[in-house]
Amino acid sequence: MSSIINDTKLAAKLIENGELVAFPTETVYGLGADAFNAEAVAQIFATKERPTFNPLIVHIREVSELEKLFVEIDDALLKLAEHFWPGPLTIVAKKQKSVPDIVSAGLDTVAVRMPANQTARELLKLSGKCIAAPSANRFGMLSPTTPEHVQKQLPGLKCILNGELPKVGIESTVIELCQGEFKILRPGFITEQDLLKVLPQSKTTEANSPIKSPGLLKSHYSPRKPMYLLGKAPEYSTDKKTGFLAFSEVQEPEKYHLIERLSSNGDLSEAAANFFEALHRLEDSDVDLIIAEPVPETGIGIAIMDRLKKAVYQYSDK
Repeated sequence: MSSIINDTKLAAKLIENGELVAFPTETVYGLGADAFNAEAVAQIFATKERPTFNPLIVHIREVSELEKLFVEIDDALLKLAEHFWPGPLTIVAKKQKSVPDIVSAGLDTVAVRMPANQTARELLKLSGKCIAAPSANRFGMLSPTTPEHVQKQLPGLKCILNGELPKVGIESTVIELCQGEFKILRPGFITEQDLLKVLPQSKTTEANSPIKSPGLLKSHYSPRKPMYLLGKAPEYSTDKKTGFLAFSEVQEPEKYHLIERLSSNGDLSEAAANFFEALHRLEDSDVDLIIAEPVPETGIGIAIMDRLKKAVYQYSDK
């Protein structure tokens, strides 16, 4: 069983020595390694069973570290950093040749963000490294928001750092930045409307573009139990125990064996913060399948629905 520790200095030393550390950010738990140590980064892919065509996000502590990662640091990038960093925004831009190809999946771009979580920031400071880190889960499964979630999925991991727990609850917004314009690659807590207040240009991602960001596969964030959107479940035996992931007031609660309510008053930010935690509880319960209520696709609701659609994809009729 992997070890949960409270010693950030020890965790930083492990990063320095080319080992892996799971650590909290304000979004979810990440599985980190020194971004400039290709062998250490390769361990991330092996541990998660993650395909190497899926690029990683590099975490930094100071804006000055961008010089190690990006070819160009323009006014648009600095404006975004000033408004949203530290925070749950990941920026994709042209990378320096010194960034290992395994980090960027062989692309000429790299994804970078500056976490706001104090434990993550302390780990970055003490290690003195830029840390490449996807979510600390088995590839394609539910993202973790507690040390125990990491331990459940990656039991062989040497070090899971305890500390300030994630508050946002879903992964960062990812944008690609090019010539002062941005394209949203993955929706998250920071919305298009938030970004447009800083940069007035926006484009949508081309459907056939390479995977430049984590979380872009059709099936992702899935529980181990069958999961369907409300109204989309196939006919199933009434003796099956059904879990319900609810957003609004539940109609006919007696139909469900277990109900997880994302928000008591329809607050989308609260729903996002509780999203993965609620799904982990349903996954670990004795229910046979999970039904999820869609949320309004506005603001952060767009990001929640992005995760929901990916979570149910493998169980749905294609």
